[in-house]
Amino acid sequence: MSNAIFRVPEAQNEPVHSYAPGTPEREALLAKYEELYQQAPIDVPMYIGAEEIRTSDKRKMSPPHDHQKVLGHYNYGTKEHVSMAIDAALAAKSKWASLSWDQRASVFLRAAELLAGPYRDKMNAATMLAQSKNVYQAEIDAACEMIDFFRFNVQYMTQIYSEQPASSKGIWNRLEWRPLEGFIFALTPFNFTAIAANLCAAPAMMGNVVVWKPAESQIYSANVIMELFKEAGLPDGVINMVTASGSEVGEVVFNHPELAGLHFTGSTGVFKTLWKTIGNNIDKYKSYPRIVGETGGKDFVVAHPSADPAEVATALSRGAFEFQGQKCSAASRAYLPASNWPKIKHILVEQLASFKMGSTGDPSNFINAVIDERAFDKIAGYIDYVKSQSDAEVIAGGTYDKSKGYFIAPTVVVTTNPQFKTMVEEIFGPVLTIYIYQDEDFEATLELVDKTSEYALTGSILSKDRYAVDLALKKLENSAGNFYINDKPTGAVVGQQPFGGARGSGTNDKAGAPINLLRWVSARTIKETFVTPKDYRYPFLG
Repeated sequence: MSNAIFRVPEAQNEPVHSYAPGTPEREALLAKYEELYQQAPIDVPMYIGAEEIRTSDKRKMSPPHDHQKVLGHYNYGTKEHVSMAIDAALAAKSKWASLSWDQRASVFLRAAELLAGPYRDKMNAATMLAQSKNVYQAEIDAACEMIDFFRFNVQYMTQIYSEQPASSKGIWNRLEWRPLEGFIFALTPFNFTAIAANLCAAPAMMGNVVVWKPAESQIYSANVIMELFKEAGLPDGVINMVTASGSEVGEVVFNHPELAGLHFTGSTGVFKTLWKTIGNNIDKYKSYPRIVGETGGKDFVVAHPSADPAEVATALSRGAFEFQGQKCSAASRAYLPASNWPKIKHILVEQLASFKMGSTGDPSNFINAVIDERAFDKIAGYIDYVKSQSDAEVIAGGTYDKSKGYFIAPTVVVTTNPQFKTMVEEIFGPVLTIYIYQDEDFEATLELVDKTSEYALTGSILSKDRYAVDLALKKLENSAGNFYINDKPTGAVVGQQPFGGARGSGTNDKAGAPINLLRWVSARTIKETFVTPKDYRYPFLG
């Protein structure tokens, strides 16, 4: 029985470990990495209700940087398993939704503490193996961001529940924040383990039940997420993980009358297709499904002539090439002033030449492998295209090799054509394209930045001139949902920079903010009158 208004622990961002040489966290994580690498191949089930489902269709899991190594297999399901997952979710819904909010909060606060402690090395090591993230990139994602999502979303949940309407004399008005009627479908990407967890956890925290399809290249670390949820005490059936083909999952999910919402991160093309499917099936649903998506990006860096060349070069080398450019927010196009270009170029090329590339098991490697062969071939195709064109040149990188792992050297392209293919299209890999503008054309270049791409996810301006910063903020108002001043356009922190973009980049529902959680509730207004009238006559009738 809840007979008190509880105050949750104040959310604070999880401190990021440095993993510098000689630190105990470095030794512990590398030991866990080696343990997981050397252990016998694992068999990852589907998690449906209280059952772990295994099938005869086993699919291989391998590190992108060592694709001959078999870490284990996951079990490929069918439409029947998707139906089972929906049934399990709906069976769990009533009990989970009626559980008091503080009990739901406790599950995810416990998950945060488990991840900060005994699960930290395993989650990070699994991400290093499954997604080829180096120790630092794994730490800021799989450990810290996931912990922050859990802690801050609990705090935001309590803020939402505490928002109540005013009441005039003789009545009491209340708002009840109900979970949506039905189940939520979470479709998650490979590139952030924390995003995969949050797309499931955020709706569940608000009392919803979830069917989750992780990216096939992330299932190894997705399995650790499910282990974490179970250890934290999440009841069976609240989050159900299925691994099956997208078409088979979609055929069942998007034709089900109880579909209440889609929580998505992935490509713009897929999101548009799913939105159309939901629209075409709208008469089949009990209610209008909520559609929340963060999609593609063609993220930019603009440098004003007043910007410091070393700061610009570092914003580019970090912003474009951390995690091999596979962040939704990664810098992919840059607009640099002619007067400063020679200095920026010298520093940037020098920095890239110092990058080490290889396995995530060696922390000195800044660059690791791209996620899989399909991504490798696509990115290599863009590099080959650049080499065949007369209006662009590769000034750094441009090489690739998939004999052992899917390795692509960080590549910098300079073009004289602001509409060049790699300035416009999303590549999602370690390729940065630069356009050099004349200093006096700064304002016109801002117009160019705004109109070049269909996306509007992240972007940044580097400038020592405050008037130039102000102009960029105004001209690029709708060009990025996350806009950075004198920084790279990556690295949003939960509770500090709520993340999301508009235009072709999604619905801008800001993961890691109350805005997102509000999408997973349906408010009911309750008015109670204490002294009920017994006569229809109003005073004006006298």
